[in-house]
Order: sequence, then structure tokens, then C-alpha cells
Amino acid sequence: MTVFEELREGKPYDIRDEKYILEAHGEMDRCRHLCWEINMTDPSDKERVLELENELLGHLKKGTFLTPPFQIDIACRLFLGEGVFANHGLTVMSIGTITIEDGVMMGPEVGLFTVNHDPDEIRVIKTKEITIKKNAWIGSRVSIMPGVTIGEGAIIASGAVVTKDIPPRSMAAGIPARVIKTL
Repeated sequence: MTVFEELREGKPYDIRDEKYILEAHGEMDRCRHLCWEINMTDPSDKERVLELENELLGHLKKGTFLTPPFQIDIACRLFLGEGVFANHGLTVMSIGTITIEDGVMMGPEVGLFTVNHDPDEIRVIKTKEITIKKNAWIGSRVSIMPGVTIGEGAIIASGAVVTKDIPPRSMAAGIPARVIKTL
């Protein structure tokens, strides 16, 4: 079982562990380099950007587009559907696995965070999966924290910090985000 699979099943990991260093840091180094290449490529060279994005994420599905610059730390644990759009400044910490379903839209500077540290031992990490269901709309500068599911067709208002699940077809806002309207 890989470090990523063990983390997904809830196992805490000491970041000094040899297996963690080998697997997680290897993927982080690969992703950091490819993100740097993408972010440094002339945006008018769309073919080269797409080639690098496919190398980073595997084959992108139809209509999916990530606007550079962005940072993805563990691309092998990020799963994107069709027609996903992310505006510039996306930050993804996906060691705990992130699934973004078809048609999701994300504004500028969205942050998706699946990892946290044990408060009693800060070098031990724990992860929880994030899922964003079909056709959700994530506003600018939203932070989605570990373990959250955003329901299908939900809207998250700009600047929100989402710490709990948001039901389908709901609008959420604030810090921490709370449902303010049913759509």
C-alpha cells in the first residue's frame, strides 16, 4: 500500500518517515517542477501549456482548463472531471485525495487543503478527502478544508472558509462558511 493510500484510509504519518520522504517528496518534487514549467511558459503557447498539464495530471478530460499560475503538490491524488475550470492562483494540497466532478467552476486564488498536522506532534500529518460535486461554483479566495464535500450545484461565496459539508443546491458564505440560502 502506498503512503497516499494509507493516508486516505486515515493513517497518520510522520513526515520524517523514510517511506513518506521517498513517495510523497518524490511526487512533490515532480509536481513542483512541472508547475514551475507551466507557470513560466508563455500563455500564448497553449500547446506547450496543455502538454505540460497533461504530464502533470495525466490526460485532462474534455473542456477542463486550469489557468496558470497555479500550484499542485500531489497531482497523482487530484482527480478532475470534464469541463472543470480553475482561474489563476489555484493552490491544491491534495495528498489526502481531491475529486472534482464535471462542470465545477473555481474563481481566482481558491485553496483546497486535505492535510493538517497533529497539534500534539506537529511533524505528524493527517488527511481527509475533499469532494466537489458536479456543477458547483467556488468563488474567489475560497478555502476548502480537509474532509469537506461540496454538494452538486452548490455555490460558495468569495472569501469563505469551508470547514463542513455543504448540501447540494445551497449557497454558503462566511468564516466559517454556513448555508445562507437554498437554491
